[in-house]
Amino acid sequence: MDPIVTGTLALLFVSFVASLAVVVVVLVRLPADYLCAAPAGRVANADAPRLLRLRTAGRNAAGALLVGLGLVLSLPGVPGQGLLTIATGLVLLDFPGKRGLLRKIFAQGAVLGSVNRLRARFSKPPLIVVRNDP
Repeated sequence: MDPIVTGTLALLFVSFVASLAVVVVVLVRLPADYLCAAPAGRVANADAPRLLRLRTAGRNAAGALLVGLGLVLSLPGVPGQGLLTIATGLVLLDFPGKRGLLRKIFAQGAVLGSVNRLRARFSKPPLIVVRNDP
């Protein structure tokens, strides 16, 4: 087999396993009322301690990486949970309107059902999604 094909397949497999592991960890660790509670208001600014700014920058970088990976996993023929990986990346990102967007994504029956089945496997309560839409 061609080494380029082998390397590409290995990269796809590693990215699939890594994204699946990150998705599981983030979704299982979310509090059940994450989409109901008001945002904590943590904003990294110039007055914030350096460690907090570094942590926020790291979370945003990881979130952007997961959103990008989720977009790739959403392509036909690429194995993986694209929408769940995108949603997990959005959970890690900090941007205005994040909770509303996450509520819309998690309010989809298939997404919420998958997340709640995953949480049940780890003995976690299901996510509660408050629908503010009319």
